[in-house]
Amino acid sequence: MVPIEYYLILSVVLFAMGAAGVLARRNALIIFMSIELMLNAANLAFVTFARQYGQLDGQVFVFFVIAAAAAEVAVGLALIVMIFRSKHSIDVDQMSSLRE
Repeated sequence: MVPIEYYLILSVVLFAMGAAGVLARRNALIIFMSIELMLNAANLAFVTFARQYGQLDGQVFVFFVIAAAAAEVAVGLALIVMIFRSKHSIDVDQMSSLRE
């Protein structure tokens, strides 16, 4: 049986990697992948605590987070495709000029 601390340490490491990806990258696709990594790290923590305390609340919450993440990816990728069609780049720095 794997101790709960190992799952939580993995969750923290995954979340830190996702946060570093969001802060350090300029590519919108990499930023979306990093946000998904952060959501999955939170999901791992929810499932870990649900298993530790023997309740299904955390697993139900994970289900809703996954559904929201799927919707976020669908809308986000549609926006990225539209921005790429108009700007021919998905650099985040160039997205600030969308007002023009």
